[in-house]
Amino acid sequence: MRQIKIYDTTLRDGSQMEGISFSVEDKLKLTRRLDELGVHYIEGGWPGSNPKDAEYFERMKNIPLKNAKLAAFGSTRRAYASVEEDLNLRMLIEAGTPVITLVGKSWDMQVHVVLGCSLEENLAMIKDSIAFCKSYGKEVFFDAEHFFDGYKNNPDYAMRCIHAAIEAGADAVVLCDTNGGRMPEEIAQAVEKVVEETRAIAATRPFDVGIHTHNDSELAVANTLIAVQKGATQVQGTINGYGERIGNANLCSIIANLELKYGYHTIGREKVKELTSVSRYFAEVANMAHDERLPYVGAKAFTHKAGLHVNAVAKSAETYEHLPPELVGNTRRVTISELGGRSNVLMKMAQFGLEAHTSSEQVRQVLEEVKRLEKEGFQFEDAEASFELLVLRAQPDYEPPFRLLDFMVVSESRNGGEFLSEATVKIKVGNEVMHTAADGDGPVNALDRAMRKALAPFYPELDPVHLTDYKVRVLDNESGTAATVRVWIQSTDGKSTWNTVGSSTNIIEASWLALADSLEYPLRSISKRRLR
Repeated sequence: MRQIKIYDTTLRDGSQMEGISFSVEDKLKLTRRLDELGVHYIEGGWPGSNPKDAEYFERMKNIPLKNAKLAAFGSTRRAYASVEEDLNLRMLIEAGTPVITLVGKSWDMQVHVVLGCSLEENLAMIKDSIAFCKSYGKEVFFDAEHFFDGYKNNPDYAMRCIHAAIEAGADAVVLCDTNGGRMPEEIAQAVEKVVEETRAIAATRPFDVGIHTHNDSELAVANTLIAVQKGATQVQGTINGYGERIGNANLCSIIANLELKYGYHTIGREKVKELTSVSRYFAEVANMAHDERLPYVGAKAFTHKAGLHVNAVAKSAETYEHLPPELVGNTRRVTISELGGRSNVLMKMAQFGLEAHTSSEQVRQVLEEVKRLEKEGFQFEDAEASFELLVLRAQPDYEPPFRLLDFMVVSESRNGGEFLSEATVKIKVGNEVMHTAADGDGPVNALDRAMRKALAPFYPELDPVHLTDYKVRVLDNESGTAATVRVWIQSTDGKSTWNTVGSSTNIIEASWLALADSLEYPLRSISKRRLR
């Protein structure tokens, strides 16, 4: 089983994505999590580029890593200058990391246009910089920037850059598809050539050929995989594919593919089970919404909607799943929609622990109710809490923790400036009717506060429950202000999260329905106990 080393560059390359700005504390948290995951190298940043990265490397000197080696990133020396006078190289040494990654040009056009120096001077820059870092006992990787563009334009010079790095003692040469524009066959041909020409080196000392791809042609993962097949032994990428422009190669997909599809050893199969949690943790720290459609680790990666599919999955999951979701720490989801059938409802009931309490007729009624409500604008695919309540309400013994009687919301603008909203609600709890009022920042907030005020004396467990997201979607744009709207609400109690939905031509009523479900859901266990 061939070992493929994983080199994570989320903290540097990933942070170049628009909307991401890691603080030093963020980078320290992510470094620890990557180390726990078991990647081999963590590229912490560019110590000579900004004070934040300089502080990060200084603090990392006192934080030992169990599995990974920390790498500092920088460029080769300036043209026509000495390495001893190069501040960038000096700061790389002072960063105190065991690994230094140096980026240098390998495309002749870039040498002439960007560096403005001769091709020979660029080769000297590569050699001098690597040799300088090696003299300090560092493990040195050479990132051959724009290698595949250079190889296509002038293969002889691109290869001379690789050999210059090797002659200076580089421990790895990393071939970069910096623009993300090369096709898999081009990647394969070039990697095969480099592996062939460096095979003798790898036989005499530890040496890796690496691959670093960008996703501008949506081929970053595919290009990485084919590079490994052609002999690359180090893979660079980022968690969730974060990176500049379209992004970098997604390590979550790469690791899963290498381990589970090709049988290579990367971080080990037990650690692969942590990929989903790591992916979501990075999104949280980056303050980015987690992409639900990410392969392997996204919430929708193993989601089934059509009734025919769900029926087959219930019999054998591999009918519509390329591998068990548990292998990457994910879970199977079955959504409820008008496209679903009896199997969808039964599988969801099994998840809720209600299948034993539901007759065939009740299943049919639930399915018909779902279709009716979806015709009115409801959607239960991402509102499983509302669907569970719908199933519970179909049980003949279900007693809801409260009943909504009526409400009224008044909004007014005073003196053309201050806008006020007040809501009055009537809610029945047991035999008592609570008639309460509350104001708020807008009609929905006032309604939410009035409902909580009415329920608080009976259900103190609702105290930590609060809304985390509220979305409104207009379903019929041609109807203008008379259009049906769908309100989606996400709530949490600090331990778990749930989603509810409401729909109506009246946005306040739609909100009222979604709000009521969001409060009834955390209380459903009361009525569940009655069912048992």
